[in-house]
Amino acid sequence: MSRPVNRRGTDSASRARGWRWPVALAVVAAFLGPGAQAGADSDRSGLPEAVDAVLGDPRMEGGTASVVVADAATGELLYEHLPSSRLMPASNTKLATSAAAMDVLGPDHRFTTEVLATGRRHGPVLKGDLYLRGTGDPTLLAGDLDALAARLAASGVRRVEGRLVADDTRFDDQRLGRSWAADDESAYYSAQISALSLAPDTDYDTGTVIVTVRPGAAAGDEPVVTVTPDTGYVDVEVEARTVAAGGAQSLTVEREHGTNTLVVTGTTPVGGSGAKEWISVWEPTGYAAAVFREALADHGITVGGPTRLGRPTPEGARRLAAHDSMPLRDLLVPFMKLSNNMHAEILTKAMGYAVSEKGTWDAGLAAIGGYLRKAGVDTGRLRQADGSGLSRMDNFPADQFVRLLRGVRAEPWYADWVRSLPVACHPDRFTGGTLRSRMCGTPAALNARAKTGSLTGASALSGYVTDAGGRELVFAVILNNYLASSVKALEDAIVVTLAGSREEAAVPAPALRSGGSGGGLECAWRKPALC
Repeated sequence: MSRPVNRRGTDSASRARGWRWPVALAVVAAFLGPGAQAGADSDRSGLPEAVDAVLGDPRMEGGTASVVVADAATGELLYEHLPSSRLMPASNTKLATSAAAMDVLGPDHRFTTEVLATGRRHGPVLKGDLYLRGTGDPTLLAGDLDALAARLAASGVRRVEGRLVADDTRFDDQRLGRSWAADDESAYYSAQISALSLAPDTDYDTGTVIVTVRPGAAAGDEPVVTVTPDTGYVDVEVEARTVAAGGAQSLTVEREHGTNTLVVTGTTPVGGSGAKEWISVWEPTGYAAAVFREALADHGITVGGPTRLGRPTPEGARRLAAHDSMPLRDLLVPFMKLSNNMHAEILTKAMGYAVSEKGTWDAGLAAIGGYLRKAGVDTGRLRQADGSGLSRMDNFPADQFVRLLRGVRAEPWYADWVRSLPVACHPDRFTGGTLRSRMCGTPAALNARAKTGSLTGASALSGYVTDAGGRELVFAVILNNYLASSVKALEDAIVVTLAGSREEAAVPAPALRSGGSGGGLECAWRKPALC
């Protein structure tokens, strides 16, 4: 069994302070499940030995871990293992992006979507073009666009003689991040980024549509397919078939490359549940414009000209209607609890625009780096390639996450920011988030607040937990290059060990169980989220 190296907190560091770590290694072994070797040295009860045993689990054979645990208030280092090794943090990258957004944009920041015009009004006729201008709202819904159309209709407009122009120029036209996987193109967690986009639901999965497939009435029938929102922007080709009750359920929905043609294939049995898939659209600016044009028509307003994308609104244009998003402090909840990649990238470009009037990834990442340095992070020891962690070029060491997690505690917006972190074993999706089925029945339940992260061969968990003596601890656990389907039980075992600890005292070891640590991807990335 490989042993961790480069750690502190053993012997004189922990024992001189009288620390006791009551979660015995044998109990940790039970938590880890069959095949774990954590009980091999069960007579040792120090924190370093307990965490070493977790990292020595066979699931990490040949893998790499960077782990740091510290006192949140004082910074006293309690444990470290390869603290400066740069690993893929997956969605733990969102810790940096969200904290920087609170500092750069501010907790009260709102995204505004406007309807504007330059031409004159002649009775019910609006001369010239009608502009729909976005600033990046990741929470814009079809209902919001409908409300904008309704306000225009209420003003008496019945016809626009010019074009409908979709202004997404607040951001550049680079739609996908660096090194994002090509085979994820139609996946909802890899949607294209635009300053003018649309979400189909109140999870705010911007840049996507929801495709619902229900079985037909009889074997041989074509399944019934609906799209939310109901828009002509996407075309659906149904190649799937309904089969007899008890038959195979094998539905797939994918978007053809470079198009908005959604292809439904496979089989679904009579009386079965069918399927529901979130699929990204090609060109989200056009998606928002199409839904708005349809909303105008629903309210009796015709637009004589075609739709044009990516043109700036002229100076001096008159605002006819506007919609403001929720403030950033509230937007962080769906963003962080459900680990929404698109929110992270939109915030990154919004920060770039706020700092340098360039809505680009490069400008946004520079803004994030500026905040990280302010928070005490050594940005020379990490690489951030996007806002969400979807890029496999992101590299962070655990010690820099711990610096960030300690640094943000002094910020005036910290209470709002920490509220956005998932809470272990809290059943509500917008409280427990991606941790809501993890660490249940342990001292970490309803205690640990942390950001999850998952890519193939990369998993991470970083945040805060209070020990049995009431002391707040900060931790960062990044695990890479393993071949097991999941190592989340190992992350949980470390956090549960921290939660069950107490200074100068011993408490009974809790009965530990995995509590649904899940598979290789974050549960929020498997719609509908069932974690």
